[in-house]
Amino acid sequence: MATNGVNGNKAGAVQTPEVGLGKEWTEQIISAMGPKTDDRLREVLGPLIRHIHDFAREVNLTVDEWMAGVQLVNWAGQMSNERRNEGQLLCDVIGLESLVDDITVRKAAAADDSATASAILGPFFRHDHPVREFGGTTTFNTPEDGQVAYVHGTVTDAKTGKPIQNASIDVWQASTNGLYEQQDENQIEHNLRGKFYTNDKGEYAFYCLRPTPYPVPFDGPAGKLLQLMDRHPYRPAHIHYIVQHEGHKPITTQIFDAESKYLDDDSVFAVKDSLVVKFEPRKGDSQAEWELQYDVALARDDEKGLGSTPSTSSGAIA
Repeated sequence: MATNGVNGNKAGAVQTPEVGLGKEWTEQIISAMGPKTDDRLREVLGPLIRHIHDFAREVNLTVDEWMAGVQLVNWAGQMSNERRNEGQLLCDVIGLESLVDDITVRKAAAADDSATASAILGPFFRHDHPVREFGGTTTFNTPEDGQVAYVHGTVTDAKTGKPIQNASIDVWQASTNGLYEQQDENQIEHNLRGKFYTNDKGEYAFYCLRPTPYPVPFDGPAGKLLQLMDRHPYRPAHIHYIVQHEGHKPITTQIFDAESKYLDDDSVFAVKDSLVVKFEPRKGDSQAEWELQYDVALARDDEKGLGSTPSTSSGAIA
């Protein structure tokens, strides 16, 4: 059907003209998607286009400002590789990954609120964690200022409370210098990483470093954005977990040291009260100064919708 100028008004229609490219023009762009467009893609892209256009109108976005945003995205792509995902980090510092994680898990969690809370994956997960023995260690380049902790717990069914045998637990963390092993040539490969399995009692155990706060990478577009927003780059001390078992929904989460700085001011907004844990002094163990018991509850697969485990990762090495 004929339209009237850039505003997309139907020919002959009498209405107050909009200034510039209006909402009807935006709807023309959305409706230009063809019949072979995937239904879910159409459901996502339509509102995305609409909100982006409305945002540009609301703030009177200029060409220079738009181009600055384009350059920021380009810069993120240029910095990303198999060891670093700057695009994901950009999403983290504006809280988008935490929001998407919350939406995903809330959709899945309606049937069972007793399952362990989720937290964001972050940009330094690897798919190829080596399997380590029960009670083994993840730390092979223990720094002089590092404090070793013995972490153990039980994985249970969130509904029945029964222990889950042979659940897998991926763990990873940064060293005391604030770097994950793929960022630091002085750490051996897979340092402070590992995959563990629960025994017939649902128990797991490993040695690691008591985590310390660290800044997210500050030398790229995410760091630049933090500077522009007058924000610090620091994360509270934490250890990453992914726990999985057939017949249960996987969980991606983090546990945070209760004595850490930045619990109330995490640069990626990932802290949840239920994930804050307290390390206790460990006695009678020459390998560790600290101890933590952390139990994990998994929801059944038939109770919940989507899980929270990554099919692809951040700066992941497949």
